[in-house]
Amino acid sequence: MKLSIVTVNYNNAEGLRQTIESVLNQSFTDFEYLVIDGASTDGSTDIIRQYADKISYWVSEPDKGIYQAMNKGIRKAQGEYLQFLNSGDVFYDSNVLTQTFSRSYPEDMLTGSIVREYPNGKKVMEKGWAYVREKQGRQMTLFDFFVGYLPHQATFIRKKVFEQYGLYDEQNRIVSDRLFFMKTIGLNNVSIRYLDIVMVCFDMGGISNTDPKGRIRENEAAEERLIPASLLMDYRYFQKVNQDIHKALKYKFTFRLCRFINRLVTVYEIILGKNTQLD
Repeated sequence: MKLSIVTVNYNNAEGLRQTIESVLNQSFTDFEYLVIDGASTDGSTDIIRQYADKISYWVSEPDKGIYQAMNKGIRKAQGEYLQFLNSGDVFYDSNVLTQTFSRSYPEDMLTGSIVREYPNGKKVMEKGWAYVREKQGRQMTLFDFFVGYLPHQATFIRKKVFEQYGLYDEQNRIVSDRLFFMKTIGLNNVSIRYLDIVMVCFDMGGISNTDPKGRIRENEAAEERLIPASLLMDYRYFQKVNQDIHKALKYKFTFRLCRFINRLVTVYEIILGKNTQLD
């Protein structure tokens, strides 16, 4: 079997229905589908039962968070690759998997583009940092994970990668997918290929986007556990340089804007004859 698709859900019945239908509408059929529900109380299990004959495995029971639920899916999965398409996220169209697996790849991870869908209805298509590195002709490294990102919803991971490097860290609420990519790609050179395919529409209403301060704190703590001390010093240094560059650019923009406004005010005063310096 080529692929195991894992959907994690907790009290998101409508999002779950959209995700299930998106999976079942795929023209590609060489996959199994696993749904891991965290004992939802909003009718999610009723929706799962409606599609139960098309779901390879499902369970609804209490868990300790999204990463424990994802790990349950990994342990049950039988496919060569795994993908995590959680409730609320949907495939871009019905041919995504057919396009993705139209050939075989030597790489252990495959990734593509996503469309970010915001609560206000705004949609933004992003190719991500793997696309940048693909165009530059080089592999992603640890550096890339503080200047870019890798969308886990649009990434297919060979199961043997989890068998070799372990499952998701269940200590975290938000950042364990990023941590896993840093460990496998950034520190152990696991191979990845970017495919120029828009794969997933990603719901931006999740916890990782509604609690940015919590994400930053969790990232820092997770990085300290993962990255060797000597590398961490360099990593933090480059983070600081990156932040300083962004601040400088922001300041430069603000300075230019203020200077432009000041010039407009001066012109306005000249027109009204209020600029006494020119008398």
